[in-house]
Amino acid sequence: MPLSKIMVSYLRGKSILITGGSGSIGESITKKALSENARLIRIFSNDENGLYEMESTYGKNKNIEFIIGDIQNEETVSEIVKGIDIVFHAAALKHVDRCELNPLEAINVNIIGTKNIAKSALNENVKKLILISTDKAVNPIGVMGATKLLGEKLLSAKSPQNKSTIFASVRFGNVFQSRGSILPRIEKQIKNGGPITLTDPRMKRFFMTKDDAVNLIISATKLAKGGETFVLKMPLVRLEDLFESMKEILSLKYGYKTSEIQTKIIGSRPGEKLIEYLLTSFEMEHVLETRDFFIIPRLNEPVNSKIYPKSKKSNITQSYFDSLKPLSKKEIKSIIQKLY
Repeated sequence: MPLSKIMVSYLRGKSILITGGSGSIGESITKKALSENARLIRIFSNDENGLYEMESTYGKNKNIEFIIGDIQNEETVSEIVKGIDIVFHAAALKHVDRCELNPLEAINVNIIGTKNIAKSALNENVKKLILISTDKAVNPIGVMGATKLLGEKLLSAKSPQNKSTIFASVRFGNVFQSRGSILPRIEKQIKNGGPITLTDPRMKRFFMTKDDAVNLIISATKLAKGGETFVLKMPLVRLEDLFESMKEILSLKYGYKTSEIQTKIIGSRPGEKLIEYLLTSFEMEHVLETRDFFIIPRLNEPVNSKIYPKSKKSNITQSYFDSLKPLSKKEIKSIIQKLY
């Protein structure tokens, strides 16, 4: 990916904190930080078993700390940021249907938790805090997307209040093979002989690999000036094509003919949209663009392309997303074959 050229050794010698660090994105950032020779990697999570598994894998590295705790606990959060240069804030409730059924918990984790880590980062003069957001924050119709949008807004609003800590967000879509993502669930359904459950044949989603996600996060961290949201230009995938491609690749692996694995249409879940967008119509009027990113400046901030290398004022409109061509099945199968 071109992004990797921007991020060479950026984490070298730095102390980093990863909240929600036992998740897929957290573990991927951990691997990157180890390869970059970060001075300290502090993994914070409320997932006891996830921390145990990460410690079993990475515990021999003397520059890693594993801390269990809750992002909602302000006292705990104030302790974990001490001595930290960069915070990657990935702790969140991310499942759409769980957030719909438990909206107060989503608010407490995704908004109050973000407030806690931002306040503590300011108090400890952390250099940068990067929120891991989602494309569901764009024109949200569900609780999860709404709380992640407010998390972005919270950090953007805090940026003018200080000069010591830079706040920014990164927004991306689904990540192939992340915990709780759609691929492991479909693989399990194929392994069990089907059926594959598809919400709606018209449904499309933006997808990226773990490497792409980490490249976005680290690159955005380096480029961030304060209050922005960075959005990676991601490929669009029709879920029906994705599922059919997985069926063709994995059915033989588990002893089935492709024709034996049926697809069952189950309908959309509460809070789901047929297609996610990367930007709102308002953001399109103000966004900057590079080859790899859209960069949404802080609200009411003059658009200044000069502060970001090779950026320009974007002319993007809604038609960009409406006319965006999804990946072909051949392209999807090429990606899946690399993953499996």
